[in-house]
Amino acid sequence: MKTFNKLHRSAVKMAAASSLVLAALTAPVFAQEVMQDAVDEQYVWDLTPFYATYADWEAELERLQGEIDGLAAFEGRLGDNAETLLAALDAQSAFYKEVLRVWTYASNTRSTNLGDPNGQAMVGRVQALFQSASAAQSYMAPEIVALGERRIERFIAQEDGLDKHAFGLRNTIRQGAHVLTPEAEQVLSLMGTALSASQNARNLLANAEIEWPTITLSDGTEAHLTPAGYGLYREASNRDDRVAVFDAFWGRWSDFESTFGATLNGEVQANVATAQARNYDNTLQYFLSGDNIPEDVYRTLVQVTNDRIDVLHRYFRLRARMLEIDDLGYHDIYPAMVETDLSFPIDETREHVLASMAPLGSYYTESFAEASLERWMHVYPQPGKASGAYMSGSAYDVHPLILLNHQDTYNSASTYAHEWGHAMHQVLTNENQPYELSGFSIFTTEIAAIAQELMLQEHMLEQAQSEEERLFYLGYALEQMRGTYFRQVMFSEFELAIHEAVERGEALTGARMTEMYGEILRRYHGHDEGVLEITEREMIEWAYIPHFYFNFYVYQYATSIAGAAYFVDQIGSGGDAARETYLDFLKAGGSDYPVEILRDAGLDMTTTDPYNAVIDRMDAVMDEIEAILDAREQ
Repeated sequence: MKTFNKLHRSAVKMAAASSLVLAALTAPVFAQEVMQDAVDEQYVWDLTPFYATYADWEAELERLQGEIDGLAAFEGRLGDNAETLLAALDAQSAFYKEVLRVWTYASNTRSTNLGDPNGQAMVGRVQALFQSASAAQSYMAPEIVALGERRIERFIAQEDGLDKHAFGLRNTIRQGAHVLTPEAEQVLSLMGTALSASQNARNLLANAEIEWPTITLSDGTEAHLTPAGYGLYREASNRDDRVAVFDAFWGRWSDFESTFGATLNGEVQANVATAQARNYDNTLQYFLSGDNIPEDVYRTLVQVTNDRIDVLHRYFRLRARMLEIDDLGYHDIYPAMVETDLSFPIDETREHVLASMAPLGSYYTESFAEASLERWMHVYPQPGKASGAYMSGSAYDVHPLILLNHQDTYNSASTYAHEWGHAMHQVLTNENQPYELSGFSIFTTEIAAIAQELMLQEHMLEQAQSEEERLFYLGYALEQMRGTYFRQVMFSEFELAIHEAVERGEALTGARMTEMYGEILRRYHGHDEGVLEITEREMIEWAYIPHFYFNFYVYQYATSIAGAAYFVDQIGSGGDAARETYLDFLKAGGSDYPVEILRDAGLDMTTTDPYNAVIDRMDAVMDEIEAILDAREQ
């Protein structure tokens, strides 16, 4: 049984995960400043399959509010017999399935105009419903744990209808030592909104209240360095412009070092306290426990990455060579190593992605071909629209939704592939799993999304028309591995460090976090070895990263690119059997723990092999790039 908090978290994390996809490569952008003059209706999603009108949504929300008391009707009765347990779990599933549909409509309505008070109010009302429902059924996990494994297994054997609930029931029993009394569970449920206050304060400060600087670039451009502007102007071809951008932008973050330190410290303190209240050995264990991810996965990932940090340093030396820079700095990591005038309009992007899917077989490609012509996507930027990209798939009985901010660049094309990787995972899961087993983990779905990106890369490399074009795609692949693997492991190491500091009783101030992040930043970028200079200016970067409020989350980007590389290699060399193994992985949804689903598909994420493999892949790409450069210099 998924408890309500986990259901809510899975829905929120799915949207949050995908909205940070672009940040996985570099860092987040928060506001849209460009939009299409006129947009074909096909490129604006249609929400009427969810609810025909706002009034219908409102009526459903009110109906669900009236059913909250019914969630408590089974309190004290779960152990009566198998039929009663089934009735309680079926009632819970039916309720939350519709709640997530209400949530999907509200959250995606808000996403098209974050400043619209109506959208904000819709989301707030659903969040209040979530919290009330969570409190009303907080008795369920304690009662199930109290029944014990033997009795639960007897009920499962007696009642076929419990088959779809069996994995969730066993998972609740597994976590029994960390389930509190009903009263304590209710208190924690009621504290949900309060515990998110630090994140909300941070987001308001970063996105609404800081007055961002404007500087004049060498060509006369007035660059307004909001986070969105920074994302654009940090790629400037003129190096002096990049230095000026970094000076102004990071200087403004430093002005608020203490405040951002207080908000992140509040988040960490709440996490540590919750983990202790639930009797976990440490906070990392607590956040990995929901998906039953062994701590060794996280710690092995960090250890392997540090053991092979020389490969990242090789990348920075290659970047310096290609940019013809002798004294590489942090302000030099964003400009493209290979310039291109290639354009990827949305229709051409779709055709490229469709062609890249060919190794996955006719059913997969035909499903995508049909779905991608439906109005499942909101494609172009517009004022007030949420930034980045995401797939929203929590409404089980309706199709997924995809938010993009397409700019006709290859990065946008890759993002399109990524989000459709998520969407096809959701489609295949929902076709093959009941609702109760459809809630796949970020740990697995990011593999599906990144695999689609890698397949697009391979397709584009195969049809490259020139050496320069090939260098462009190789450079993009290299930067993806830097951003999605090494950068995310760096974030993960910092996140672990600040939680362990609080667990040791240390004070966690903004200045202390800058010091801790700076040490890690310098190690990853080879500062002491003379590879890339890290100054005090950019050591405040930790305050800029919203990932640190999605606790112990970003390591999954790194594990996922490792898993994606494995599957793409297998599909490329293993024929029909490898394809079917991969499709079975997608169809499994949330029917087992992520590590077990992957192990069944031949991939053991508890070993060093997947992480060494993706680092080896990065080495191989650099071998090819350097061979081209060496040949040119002869």
